[in-house]
Amino acid sequence: MLIKKSVEEFIESVASKAPAPGGGSVAALVGSLGSALTAMVGNLTKGKKAYNELDNKLKEELDNNFNEAIKLVQRLNELVDEDTKSFNGVMAAFKMPKNTEEEKSVRVRAIQDATKEALEVPLETAEKCLEVLKLQKSFANYGNQNAITDIGVGALLGYAGIEGAIFNVKINLSGIKDKDYVDTIDKKCESIVEEGNSLKEEVLKIVYSKL
Repeated sequence: MLIKKSVEEFIESVASKAPAPGGGSVAALVGSLGSALTAMVGNLTKGKKAYNELDNKLKEELDNNFNEAIKLVQRLNELVDEDTKSFNGVMAAFKMPKNTEEEKSVRVRAIQDATKEALEVPLETAEKCLEVLKLQKSFANYGNQNAITDIGVGALLGYAGIEGAIFNVKINLSGIKDKDYVDTIDKKCESIVEEGNSLKEEVLKIVYSKL
């Protein structure tokens, strides 16, 4: 599994001449790191004087966001490997035999199915990275202020994960013949990028105001 490699080994795998792991897996890892930084700020916040002075509603919000950040780290880590696996599935479909009309028909269907799977993995990555960004405003406002820049970096990583993943959705979407499916996914991508950028800018504005 890619996620079980050391950092150095993973980077070497990305830098190799193999086409995978590539941008999709890296986007998932970047999103995971953004969520991990969010969780770190949560760990550095809980139990501190400023945290104890918050009202119960804000404490509950921070605690819930911390728990969600941990879950997102876990899921995005899984998507690192799922992205490479789905890419390999597309490559396998393209290598299917095409000597007869029946084989050609089976191959076309297999390519379409594999390509849909290959774009739905980074689409989930983008959705999870968007969830990461949604967690960060409360930590920017009420988290440990000594770690405010970590939330800033987390926001940058979360958004990078979104755009990186959407690139991979788009390139796979270009090979899909189902127009209704393409239109639906396109709209979803636009919505994710727009909301993600807005959340990132909102968090960064808070971060810069406290530096």
